[in-house]
Amino acid sequence: MPGTGRPSSAEPDLSPSGADDAPGPGREVDPWAEGGPISRRSSSHRSGRSRSGRSRSGRSRSRRSRSRRTPARSWMRRHKALTAFLALVGIILVAVVGAAWWLNTQLGSIPRVEIDATNRPAAPTDGSMNLLLAGADNGDAGTIAQELADGSWTPGSHRSDTLIVLHLTADRKHAYLVSIPRDTYVPVSGHGEQKINAAFSYGGPSLAVQTVEQFTGLRMQHTAIIDWTGFRDLATALGGVQVYISEATSSQQGAGGEWKPGYTTLKGDRALRYVRTRYGLKNGDYDRIQRQQNFLRAALSQSASRGTLTDPVRFRNLLRAITGNLTVDSGLTNGDIRRLAWSLRGLRADDLSFVTAPMKRFATNAAGAVIIPDVARTKELFGDVRADRLDAYIEKYGADAGTLNPEKGVR
Repeated sequence: MPGTGRPSSAEPDLSPSGADDAPGPGREVDPWAEGGPISRRSSSHRSGRSRSGRSRSGRSRSRRSRSRRTPARSWMRRHKALTAFLALVGIILVAVVGAAWWLNTQLGSIPRVEIDATNRPAAPTDGSMNLLLAGADNGDAGTIAQELADGSWTPGSHRSDTLIVLHLTADRKHAYLVSIPRDTYVPVSGHGEQKINAAFSYGGPSLAVQTVEQFTGLRMQHTAIIDWTGFRDLATALGGVQVYISEATSSQQGAGGEWKPGYTTLKGDRALRYVRTRYGLKNGDYDRIQRQQNFLRAALSQSASRGTLTDPVRFRNLLRAITGNLTVDSGLTNGDIRRLAWSLRGLRADDLSFVTAPMKRFATNAAGAVIIPDVARTKELFGDVRADRLDAYIEKYGADAGTLNPEKGVR
């Protein structure tokens, strides 16, 4: 067999002069050529000669013709199992090429936007990676990519109430997700001090990236913006995401706002309502952040346990749910996405660490009800993130580290 590294008696010799069925030493036979077995057989039929009218010499020539059948066909008859296997390999290769083309087409359909941030921190040089994940609504002006198609941004056309810094360690064995509360009071270039989510509204993805970088001291190498409906489509593609509700709550925001204790499976609009609700939750936006983190943790865990990535139909639905609601920066190519996904293939829910940026106190000012951040601890937090040692921060601050509660501790 090819690739074994040693000769084998079963090794096929497809050269006409080297097969057992060859008509004579050094003589090559093309069965379709003039005078070849197939050609002579066809000529015999065309001449109208019947089997019963053949002479002894004709029958002898017929037997010799049958003995001269192409070596390749004879070899395939003798090695039916191997031939079937090789055919199967060929079919698989065609399927793989087709799947790769389809995957590239799906990734190529993701809208790209330019990120034009200024005063940016240096990018990491140790192989780690920082990405800004933003949850946004498409508003009435179309998609974010459409809004930026002419190179300008209309203030207020889109809002982002979710900002998460995703840090991937250099060895890709851990992922840190640090949520920044939407009401965190920070400087926004050109607009004084504002709630951090105002940056996206004022200046789109570029100003949001610049504001987050200045707040965290980390360079955001890439940006991914998911429309809110992506949570709904993601839950549906996974066949539902099961979460645990620790206590009864009611958002009083219309039908579907009531949550009863116990396990519940989130699908469709119910999933969207779960990650967006903050009214009726004891800790408001902090509890909403816990829900968003809990949803991501459950989605990753359940997609792995259900074999979503190895089930062609589920994988197709999952990929469509993601790419259909995603916008990324123009520097993130299809190849980058494929390589990044491959590098994270071994990541599981236990390898994720969820944390919320620390606060000092609540306050009310011209920007409304805001959160005053603990600047010193914020620098410490993101310093540990940069050094791939978030565990040290969590161990130091314990229950006050702002980590995600256990599964049954999320409201």
